[in-house]
Amino acid sequence: MEILRVENLTKTYLMGEVEVHALRGATFSSTEGEFSVILGPSGSGKSTLLNIMGGMDTPTTGRVFAKGEEITAYSEKKLTEYRRTKVGFVFQFYNLMASLTAEENVELAAEITEDALPIGEILEAVGLYERRKHFPSQLSGGEQQRVSIARAIAKNPMLLLCDEPTGALDYATGISILELLRKVNVDMKKTVMVITHNADIALMADRVIRMNSGKIVEDKAVANPVSASEIKW
Repeated sequence: MEILRVENLTKTYLMGEVEVHALRGATFSSTEGEFSVILGPSGSGKSTLLNIMGGMDTPTTGRVFAKGEEITAYSEKKLTEYRRTKVGFVFQFYNLMASLTAEENVELAAEITEDALPIGEILEAVGLYERRKHFPSQLSGGEQQRVSIARAIAKNPMLLLCDEPTGALDYATGISILELLRKVNVDMKKTVMVITHNADIALMADRVIRMNSGKIVEDKAVANPVSASEIKW
């Protein structure tokens, strides 16, 4: 089943008197349960595309459909509901509340949806149940990113959008986070999209979408994705 369809998206910003074309007619679709990697250099439009798919930004022209509903036609109120209940976000920097424990950070996300998953089970799934009472300052970077992933999936979203989730981590920790994301994809049957400039991460994807200068220059299914543990960079 198609979970997301992007049709001819453009996004133009004005920087002073200069027009910046962040997206130039981006079109693709994603199937429910896929692990996709959106790949491209800095400035290629990856994050702009993620922000629009996640309902955090709107396109200049074009449409986005989520399970057949056009989210680009939503009111601001309905778009806020979509962000809160249908999409989980994981970013390069963890954006955790410093004054809350790991468990409380996850609970905060779960409270905004009626279909939340059990907090204890989620913390167990990401390997942090024993650390649930620790504050972010007491956790390593990898552990904080695991809290961020737990927070994203606690609200039981249909789509998990990850923007450079390994960008602030060392190699070994980054691989463990990729393994966790694949586990979320397979065991929890979540559709996962990872945005990255790291071409090696594309080896583990079911689908690879390459971007350059705001355009999608390649969109291909991967016949035999490798496990995260086989990736080297």
